[in-house]
Amino acid sequence: MKKQEIKKLSKDEILKNIDKLKKDLFNFRFQKVNSQVTNPSKIGETKKTIARLKTSLRGKINA
Repeated sequence: MKKQEIKKLSKDEILKNIDKLKKDLFNFRFQKVNSQVTNPSKIGETKKTIARLKTSLRGKINA
C-alpha cells in the first residue's frame, strides 16, 4: 500500500488491514521454513506495510 492509500483509510479499515497482514506474515513464516516461498521479498514488504499502517493509526488516534 502506498501512503496516499493509507491516508484515505479509516481507523477500522486500518485495524482490519493490520490483522490481515499479520495473518499473511504468519503464513509466510511457515512457507519459509518449508522452502515454499515464491517471493521472499514479500515478507519484508509486508512488515513495512504493517509499520506504515501502525504509524498512520497512531497519528489518527493522537489527532
